[in-house]
Amino acid sequence: MDDVFIALGTTIKTAGGQAAFRAVDYDAVLAVARAARVAGATRLGLVSAMGANSHAPLFYSRVKGETEEAIAALGFPTLVVVRPSFLEGERESLGQKPRAGEKMAMSLSKLLRGVIPLNYQSISGERVAQVLVEEVAVRQGHHVILSGDMQPR
Repeated sequence: MDDVFIALGTTIKTAGGQAAFRAVDYDAVLAVARAARVAGATRLGLVSAMGANSHAPLFYSRVKGETEEAIAALGFPTLVVVRPSFLEGERESLGQKPRAGEKMAMSLSKLLRGVIPLNYQSISGERVAQVLVEEVAVRQGHHVILSGDMQPR
């Protein structure tokens, strides 16, 4: 095994609280990355989130940043982190209830596409996956790709 891709994550509400969110978005993600490194993986692609920062005041963004830092410390020769904005896509088949606020933000994002900066425009999960796979294949070292840089041109 050379390449590993991690796109595991939840929301605080879906998880049922901050501790459960951290168990998924930090503990489980880091466990997969550690197991991959032990198994000999040399390249890792991680889906994180816009605003990820271990010093962020927002719990969600802080955990995402802490996760990125912990994975970077594992020493993968290639680590590509993508930080998408709002992810477009159908979630009900995954057992997730529709979220009114997110639906409104998506509609607004599409309506104002020409005005909203690229980093804050919604992006499809398919596009994020495509960019991650392509970048892991050609990059060396640690790279962070922001949502705006993944937008189709």
